[in-house]
Formats: sequence, structure tokens, C-alpha cells
Amino acid sequence: MKMLPRSFRRAATALVLMLAVHATAQAAGSASIQSHTADVNGVTLHYLQAGQGDESPVVLLHGYAETSHMWRPLMPQLADRHVVIAPDLRGAGQSSKPEGGYDKKTLAQDIHALVKSLGYPKVKIVGHDIGLMVAYAYAAQYPDEVDSIVLMDAFLPGVGDWTHVWLLRDLWHFHFYGETPLKLVDGRERTYFEHFWNDFAADRTHSVPEADRQFYASEYARPGGMRAGFEYFKNFEQDAKDFAGFAKTPLHMPMLVLSGEKAGGQFLIDQAKLVDTNVEGVIVKGSGHWLMEEAPQQTIPALVAFLDKPAT
Repeated sequence: MKMLPRSFRRAATALVLMLAVHATAQAAGSASIQSHTADVNGVTLHYLQAGQGDESPVVLLHGYAETSHMWRPLMPQLADRHVVIAPDLRGAGQSSKPEGGYDKKTLAQDIHALVKSLGYPKVKIVGHDIGLMVAYAYAAQYPDEVDSIVLMDAFLPGVGDWTHVWLLRDLWHFHFYGETPLKLVDGRERTYFEHFWNDFAADRTHSVPEADRQFYASEYARPGGMRAGFEYFKNFEQDAKDFAGFAKTPLHMPMLVLSGEKAGGQFLIDQAKLVDTNVEGVIVKGSGHWLMEEAPQQTIPALVAFLDKPAT
């Protein structure tokens, strides 16, 4: 076979390099995470956003002792196919911290108002810890606007035998709120959060990284941050009443439950089957509560595979 002229080979090589650079730039652009705020439902919500795509956007809801920052490792894995939105819940991070509105039904209404303000009719929604309660409250209130839902390691107040979790001796923090607790943690936010990051992990030396611990402690140390965080727990009894009512009308959208082997285990999966008719449960082997940090090699691929499924 006759060899192509050198000038042609050079031109072809240049074209390939140009296309590669363009593709890389496109991927980097789609994965770029930007910070925004929106005034919705009477509060200002800070949120991270990345990505593009025709699929329903993915909404990621953080839990206690963390903020939207926890989702940064996941967002680029979805951003070339989905718009990805990760808000700071009312009371957390850079979102506003009003006196009330910390029941999960209201928190879900905040997120729904944000989604509507961005112009999206339907979403796929993911929640970890407190965030899973908000995700469920969102799906229960707006079932026709949710393509699929993911619940990650915690529990649903008011569903099944939930008090077996709520009253465990290690969960004293559910009742730790008020004037004296606030004085005790003032300036000691990091010390308080070490209980969660260490004791809820399968291995405290392989839990939330040091840089993230510093970040989260500083975020909750913002004025009103610790008071607002305590309100998430203070409202569990109201959440239980709301969720017991929601559960009377089962959901039917696909639901993935990820639960740490050394944390929630089977309990959340069993609860999920009481509120949804289409549940896939996965025990994340060897992991405690902090699935994204303790077991990213299991958690992130499972999330991506589920969220990439087309809406039915």
C-alpha cells in the first residue's frame, strides 16, 4: 500500500489533536461546577449546578454534618448527560437560616420551588441522611414530577417500626437541641461533628477526609448554622406524622436504596418497600453511614447506573 504524503499525515494528525482537544474542552465544560443562589419559598438557597442533557435533571440532597459539597465527586460523572443540581438545604451551608420550616415536608417544598424556578417539570432525586427524608417528602408530595428516587443510609420517620432506630442509645443527638446544647457547641463545632464522622463510620480512619471536615465545620459555624442543624432533629416527630400520612399512598416510581452494611443495613430497604412498589435495595459492603466517602467505588457506579436509566 502506498504511504500517504507526509503533508497529509501531518494535517490528519493535527485534525485528530484538534478534535481531541475540543472533546476534552467539551467534557471539562459540562463537568464545570458553578455556584448559584435563588430566592424561593421564602428562603435563599445556595446550590451547585453542572452539566447538560435532555434527560430529567438530577437533584442531589445532602445530609447532616455535610452540605452540597459532598456531591462534588459524583457531579462530573453525570454532567455530560444530565443537568445536576445540588442545593444546600434550608439552614445549611450558604443557604439562609430562618427560625422555622425545618420539617422535611417544607424542606422538600423549598427544593420543588427551586426546581420550578429553573424551569424543570420533572427530576430524578437523590438524598443521603436528612436529604433522603427530604427526597421522600418531595416524591410523596409531587409523585408525577419525579422519574426516580434514591435513598441513601438513614431512615424514614413514621414508617414501620422506626422508633427502634430513633431511640438507640447512640442517637442521643436526635434530642440534643436548645439553649444549653447551643452554648456547648459554640466554637466547638468540629468536636461535635467528630461524633458523626467517626462513630457512624465503619472505620473512623477511612471516613470523611480531613479537608472536608474543616470545610463542613466552618460552614456550620456560620451564624445560625448550629441552631438550624438542630432543628432537623427537633422536627422528627412532625416528620413522623407527615410520613405516616404519605405512606398511605404508595409511590410507584423506581427507587434505589443504598444502605451501609455497618450502618443502616437492611432496615432502610425494608422501610422503602412500605412506601414504594418498585424498590431495588443494595447493601454497600464494608461501609458505614458515609457511603460517598467510605465506599465511593461501590456507591458512585451504582448511582450513575441507576440515574442513567431512561425514564419509564
